Amino acid sequence: MKRYWRGGSRLTEQEDKHLAVGIRSTAMYLPEQRITSAEISALSGVPQSVVETKLGIMQKPIPGLEDHPCEMGIRAAKLAIERAGIDPMDIDVVIYIGEEYKEYPVWTAALKLQEEIGARNAWGFDAALRCGTTIMALKLAKHLMQGDDRIRHVLLAGGYRNGDLIDYRNPRTRFMFNLGAGGGAILLQKGAGMNVVLETSLKTDGAFSEDVIVSAGGTKQPVTMEILAAGGPYFDVPDPEGMKRRLEEKSMANFLEVVRTSVRDSGYRVEDIDFIGILHMKKSAHDYVLEQLGLTSEQTVYLDHYGHIGQFDPILCLELGIAEGKIRPGSVVVLVSAGIGYAWGAVTIKWGDKA
Repeated sequence: MKRYWRGGSRLTEQEDKHLAVGIRSTAMYLPEQRITSAEISALSGVPQSVVETKLGIMQKPIPGLEDHPCEMGIRAAKLAIERAGIDPMDIDVVIYIGEEYKEYPVWTAALKLQEEIGARNAWGFDAALRCGTTIMALKLAKHLMQGDDRIRHVLLAGGYRNGDLIDYRNPRTRFMFNLGAGGGAILLQKGAGMNVVLETSLKTDGAFSEDVIVSAGGTKQPVTMEILAAGGPYFDVPDPEGMKRRLEEKSMANFLEVVRTSVRDSGYRVEDIDFIGILHMKKSAHDYVLEQLGLTSEQTVYLDHYGHIGQFDPILCLELGIAEGKIRPGSVVVLVSAGIGYAWGAVTIKWGDKA
């Protein structure tokens, strides 16, 4: 088993256990309201059979009137704290892992979340890597905790409703028709001796940085009355064929690379994976990842009744995997995700009470 290093020296087993960061609890908040494949078909003109079999969507949660991003993160965070059985005053850092599309622009949501959950001894900040944020934030939080003896508990939480930014009449964004809504939270504890977060692998490629954008609302294109009258601003893909061609050359290879690197750096082999949580994607891509890794459908979950809740898919996969008995004490768990921009990331977790 790979051990952590500090100052070029191998840590003792006692030091290793003290610095190991584990998942104390998780929680998801999902709105009650749903949109079905038939409704998506009616809005988009895409046949229902294609929505279900190719896009992989049977239904997905959509926000109600009070389901704002930070608010959904607050609800998930409160549940995670309750499940952990800790005092919110024991939380040292709050990292908001939701989207930049939230209640207000130019707003640090972590501080609102911190206040509402009663974590008044903590300090907080927002982190963002689109749908790769949770994976990135686990790495960030782990190293933050290991580098500062004063930090013992870190809360990652936030909400997502980027589905508001999808125009179902735009065929260029059809691959994003799966965007749903929800909130999630992970409470981390240093020295917990349980559900140990091992190594994370991240990869980004800035050549894709302007391939998927909300085309209005920034300094390049302010929002106009015409844009508002059309219901926007919305996501758009300026060069769909070019993006598709370039992604096909890299995306699946990068997915597999970050998984293999994370597992290897954690001291395991791909053959040791017991469960893999994959963000929602079209079914053929999901099955391709499993096939290339030598895994089966019994070692994962497919989110066709949830769609893609952005960076909270990994938390949802973790909770579903536990609920369905696919994750058990001793399981080697890998969570893998990707975000527009483009970014790919995977993290390996040893579930149970020992690393």
